Amino acid sequence: MNMSSASILTPRAVATVALATVLLGRVPPATGQVAKFDPPKRYYLALGDSITYGYQTWRRLANLPPSGYDSGYVDVVAARLRAIRPQLTVVNYGCPGESTTTFISGPCLAQQFGFALHDEFSGSQLDAALAFLDAHPGQVSPITLTLWSNDVREFVASCNDFACVQQGAPAFVGQLSSNLATILGQLRTAAPDAEIIVTGAWDSFLDALEFADPLFQFLNASMAEVTASARARFADPFPIFNPQGDLAAEIAAQCTMTLLCTQNDSHPSDAGYAALGDLVFDASGYARLER
Repeated sequence: MNMSSASILTPRAVATVALATVLLGRVPPATGQVAKFDPPKRYYLALGDSITYGYQTWRRLANLPPSGYDSGYVDVVAARLRAIRPQLTVVNYGCPGESTTTFISGPCLAQQFGFALHDEFSGSQLDAALAFLDAHPGQVSPITLTLWSNDVREFVASCNDFACVQQGAPAFVGQLSSNLATILGQLRTAAPDAEIIVTGAWDSFLDALEFADPLFQFLNASMAEVTASARARFADPFPIFNPQGDLAAEIAAQCTMTLLCTQNDSHPSDAGYAALGDLVFDASGYARLER
């Protein structure tokens, strides 16, 4: 569940300059799909991994209940949504440790190990989401989705050297994007008019930012393409979490937006979750409805 740079990249870096050139040359073209604007309805359905959950390691060590994880981006989005629709109900299926693969096939491993979720479900998170949408037709909007960090962790852990990462990165991004397309396709079919917002990735590998940044930029470009194809919206946190052009400034941003520098936890800090929540809300277009 923890994506710290120390646990994933050290002592090996994610990529080489050659990989950056290859990946950035393979960004897929835009399809011209237009996201559908749908005002907030009765339910806000939050889907994804530990970032959706609002996870921070210090809260787990303090044995806080799910209600104690109350500064996540879902909380930030929900607060702004309630200014528009006060009776909004949040359903948060976020499962720490979830990848695009386990999201589709299940089960939620955190749940299997006794970690309490905000909203419990059985089977796969995708099946739970589809069942909820089926039970509440036309009553769910927005839907947010955050899935990428555990896919990255598993991919990098499968390699032992630079060459492996370099050779495997294009296929990895392709597989993650394929899984995302499957997920979004089924969500869009079940909720044809819902506002769907997908959040992108950032690079928290402090020991290899110059090498890893291009991989994450390519990953975001691919995820954005899939998102657009499903008439959904993409919220890209990379420019906020990884400002380019000044390595010291990028490290400083990571130290502010995540807990890496203070707690060796790559999950967002409260400031990071707040920034992510505002980014998602802005991407939704709901600001036009605020008084």
